[in-house]
Amino acid sequence: MTVLEITDVRVELFNGKGGLVEGCIQNIDRAALDFVALENPKLVLPQSTQWHVFSAFGTLKGGRADWLVEKCTELGASSLTPLLTERSFAISENRVDRLQRVILAAAKQSQRLHEMKLNPPMKIDGLLPLVAKSKQCFTATAEATPLIHALTSVRDESSGDSGLIIVGPEGDFTAKEMRMILEAGATAVGLGPHRLRVETATIALLATVMLWSDSQQMVSP
Repeated sequence: MTVLEITDVRVELFNGKGGLVEGCIQNIDRAALDFVALENPKLVLPQSTQWHVFSAFGTLKGGRADWLVEKCTELGASSLTPLLTERSFAISENRVDRLQRVILAAAKQSQRLHEMKLNPPMKIDGLLPLVAKSKQCFTATAEATPLIHALTSVRDESSGDSGLIIVGPEGDFTAKEMRMILEAGATAVGLGPHRLRVETATIALLATVMLWSDSQQMVSP
């Protein structure tokens, strides 16, 4: 068996739940490697910004769902929930398994200590109570108040700490679904004059609210 001797190669290991330990790799062979911890493991708390994404991406094809999940992980979403609607009504178990692997790879690449949680699919009826309890909730829809305007109108700085973002399927929510979401307390926001795909709208909305949340924290006393 070939053994590669390595000295003083520092690495950090994480478990996806905030656990972190620094150490070094001593030897590597085809079956395993020897890792020596240089300090006691430590637990890093999750970031204070907690945005939860609900996106009707279950029927996306051609790797578009993978891309959406990967970028949500990199941007720091706390969780992602496939939203089941009249126009996006299913997501296969095989795809869920694949998306879990995408999340792990993206967490490693972005050096994210806490993996984004992929929740089971949820119907609109299950979403509504969460909307009602949320400090801040934005749902993308055409011809609504621009997102930037909606954010600048928020006076309560604590509202920047957490919230929900909701993006409908290709073809958008039905009129009934949108009415239910808005009546539960969501704020309709626009993302510009062009029609965006589900994955583009999701990432545009998430990236904007994450940057806004970060700026809110920087100016807080």
